[in-house]
Order: sequence, then structure tokens, then C-alpha cells
Amino acid sequence: MLDTFRRAFQIKDIRKKILYTLMMLVVIRLGSQLPTPGVNAEFIQNFFAQNTGEAFNFFNAFTGGSFEQMSVFALSITPYITSSIIMQLLTIAIPKLEEMRKDGEDGRKKIAAITRYVTVLLALIQSSAMAIGFGRQGLLVEYNFVNIAIVILTLTAGSAFLMWIGERITEKGVGNGISIVLVINIISSIPSDIVRLYEQFVKDKPIASASLAAAIILMIILALVVFIVILQGGVRKIAVQYSQKIVGRRSVGGQSSNLPLKVNTAGVIPIIFSSSLMQTPVVIASFMGKGNGDGIGSQILRGLNQSNWCDPDQLQYSWGLVVYIILTVFFAYFYTSITFNPMEIANNLKKNGGFVPGIRPGKPTVEYLTKILNYIIFVGACGLILVQLVPILFNGWLGAQVSFGGTSLIIIVSVVLETMKQIESQMLVRNYKGFLNT
Repeated sequence: MLDTFRRAFQIKDIRKKILYTLMMLVVIRLGSQLPTPGVNAEFIQNFFAQNTGEAFNFFNAFTGGSFEQMSVFALSITPYITSSIIMQLLTIAIPKLEEMRKDGEDGRKKIAAITRYVTVLLALIQSSAMAIGFGRQGLLVEYNFVNIAIVILTLTAGSAFLMWIGERITEKGVGNGISIVLVINIISSIPSDIVRLYEQFVKDKPIASASLAAAIILMIILALVVFIVILQGGVRKIAVQYSQKIVGRRSVGGQSSNLPLKVNTAGVIPIIFSSSLMQTPVVIASFMGKGNGDGIGSQILRGLNQSNWCDPDQLQYSWGLVVYIILTVFFAYFYTSITFNPMEIANNLKKNGGFVPGIRPGKPTVEYLTKILNYIIFVGACGLILVQLVPILFNGWLGAQVSFGGTSLIIIVSVVLETMKQIESQMLVRNYKGFLNT
């Protein structure tokens, strides 16, 4: 990886793109330190000190600590991520949007424009909920219409500006801009988490105990990273044979190829879906100042909160972990079913004269692909659960309250790998152009 960066900086065009990306990242981190006007910063810090649940730690990690400081980028690009997921689902449900998606570049531009509008709408809804819900509890210096409007407009504008930065990075920089913005936010919170782990497990401990604890933490992180790399790169290749045709005086086809199916077909989406679904009631209850009682509603909310799972002192709330695992597997199958169509793949193979050896074209091919895909989805979902389960056990059993977990590690590793692939592909294209020009 370091060698790739070294060679990339030797190429002027790619070096400009990398420097442009780094400059945009500096702007993001500077904006994350700008406070929102009319906000009482001490309130949100005290709120986090009293509510260390996964619901807000998960959101705070995605915002790079901006939410905890209630800066102008407190919403980060989470409205855009939610908007993109909604548009993907609607593209399958609404025929008009599906036609746009298949309409080439013009259709994709129209869908991108709709996604931006939905992003602004979601940002308005989220900022309104925060300004009104937290404002009543002391977030605003003065709880009045003017301050509420200022906070709503500031947070919405900040989220829209980050969306614009992400699109500019995609256009003029390297990698997927939105993903890079998300990764830099997650990475920015890791140093404070490392300090927290050091103070909890290493500091003021005997040398032997401190060394063992540091080694165990390092090995767990490295093992998770290696496993994620293997999981993200895992592919099941299905052999495909193309029939030979005679076109004029030439023989066309007759070649062997393969159909690659990724083991982790749905990526990190199942974890995001399941986590968001379970943590949303907890967040809403926090906005309303509820959930701290002894009633059945409060008991359910505690079970939905990841910070209570695997805690030896309150194992009765670990039923939420079982629900979480079931939801992750369900969303893995659900998301893959709407993004990967075995019937469409089988029809395309048939049109191009391709077939799976030993499997007849048509319905048998669809059934075969579906069977293989179901097996792969289950393996990928189990891998995702394992990655997410290790930090949950670590936090619940040992009480290590850190903002990043398996979801964050998957996002970081996958985005870094994808960005490196794009840099290498740009270098390869440049070499081809140089060869053709000579």
C-alpha cells in the first residue's frame, strides 16, 4: 500500500487529486470544530456523560465527534447515507425510478438530484428533532423560535455542505467522496478511544498485566482487520461457458469465463439497517426524556440498547443481541434480493450464449444461482455478525466504552481497499495512455 502511494505521488495528475482530497479533509475537520450558534455546549457533553449507550456512540462515531460537540457538522453525512438507501429501495419499488436507473448517465443524474433533495429533507427533519427535543432539555441557551430556526438551518446547511464536499472529492479527487468523508470522521474518533482503552486497561497497572492487556487489545484489532479483509475479498466464482458461433467466416465465442459472487454481497448495509432499527426507539426516547423508569417500556428500551448487552450484571437485557443477529441475517437476504436478480443474470447469460456447465439455461440456471446465492449470503451474514459481536462482547463484559466497533472497522477497511484499487486503476490507465501515445 505504501509503495502504491509512493508511485502515485510521482505522477502529477494523481498527486493533484490526492492533495485535493487531503485539502477537503482538512476543511471537514476544521468545520467539525465550529460550534453551532445558540447552543449550550456543556449540555450535550453532560448528556453524553450520562448516556453512554451505543445509540449515540454509533452516531457520534459517524460524525467524527461533531455531534458530541454540537458543531455545524453535527449531522455529518448520515442524512445522505439514509437518503441513498431509501432511493435504492424505491428504485426497486417504483417502475419510473427503475427506468431512470436503466436510462444511462442522464437517468443516474436525475436519481442523484432526487437523492440530494431527499437528503436536505431528512437533514431538516433530524435537525428539527434535535433542536426541539434537546432544546427543551437545555441544549439551547434560550429556547425560543429564533434559536431553534438558527440551529435547524445551521445543521441542515452543514450536512448539505458535507454532501457537496463528498461529490467534489468523487469528481476531482480519488475514491468515493462520501465514503471518504465518513471514514475520516470515524478515524478522527479512534485516538480518543485508544486513550480511553489505555487509561482503563493499561495505565497504573503492573507491567506484566499492562503488557498483556495491550497485547490482547492489539491482537483483537489486528485479527478483526485481517478477517474483514478476507471477508471483503471473498468471492465465489461460478464457471460460465459460452457457446461457439459462426459469424460470416469467423468463429465467435467458445470461451470459458466465470461469474464472481462476493461472499459479503450486501456489504455493511445489514448491520447499519439492524442497528438503526433497534437504536431509533432509544434515540427518540432520549429526545423525549423517557426510558429511565421501571415500566415495561423502559425495560424494552434497555434491551434494545447495545450498551446493556453481555453485561454480567444485567444479562436479562441480552435478548436484544438475539434480535439483532436475526435482523442482521434478515436484512442481508433482503438487501441482496433487491440488488441482485438471479433471473436477470440467467437471461443475460442466455442472450449472450452463455451457460453454467452441467446446468440447463433458463429456470434451472435461476434455481442454481439462487441456491448458491442463499448459501453465500448466510456465510457473509455470519461473518458480519462475528465482526460486530467481538466489540459488543468486549464492551459488555469488560465495560470498554469505545465509539468505534465492528461496523466502523468494516467501513474503514472496505473504503481504504476500494480507494487503493481506484488509485492503482488510474495509474494503470495512465500507463496505457502513455504506451498508446508513444
